[in-house]
Amino acid sequence: MNTLAAFVLLELTLCLIPGPAVLLTTSYALRRGKRAGLAAAAGILAGNTLYFILSGLGIVAVLLASYRVFTFVKYAGAAYLAFVGLRALFAREAPRIERTDAPRGEPGRAFASGLVTQLANPKAIVFFAAVLPQFVDPRAALAPQIAVLTLAGAVVELSVLSGYTLAADRLRRSSVAARGALWIERCGGAALLWIASRIAREPLPVAR
Repeated sequence: MNTLAAFVLLELTLCLIPGPAVLLTTSYALRRGKRAGLAAAAGILAGNTLYFILSGLGIVAVLLASYRVFTFVKYAGAAYLAFVGLRALFAREAPRIERTDAPRGEPGRAFASGLVTQLANPKAIVFFAAVLPQFVDPRAALAPQIAVLTLAGAVVELSVLSGYTLAADRLRRSSVAARGALWIERCGGAALLWIASRIAREPLPVAR
């Protein structure tokens, strides 16, 4: 229980610090509403869950050691986010702010953006390859430990990202946001470009 409590505290600290995950979900919530913001958060959680599983199987360590593979994942992810960001940045019009639901297909794109953001982030793979093993007891069964850590991490991250999403959605439906819908769209595009740039410029981890 002490180990789990330490892990939850670390997860909470990392989640509360604004980074690509927070910026992505708030960007989608401001531009498309809470449904899209939550879809982006779900994509991030899906990426985390995949990394939890791969970490338990020892594959994350292999990926960390494979410079070419991770280079491809990193730059492919950055290119996708840059493409989505450029579309929003140069948008000629924004969806009506009054709509409560995201436009058709937008939650799917938000989910994909969240998944790509997490899978392509070098800091994520370092966390799962180097930090996560510190919370696993090699003398005990591995699968139950990974399952508990995955669930705990998902609860913490979903709670934090949902809070940011709901706050952004509330701001989106304000009169100020309604008058500046197009600029919100373009700022969201700029935020996606910033995330893509940050991922592309992040040094690749080096296996020791």
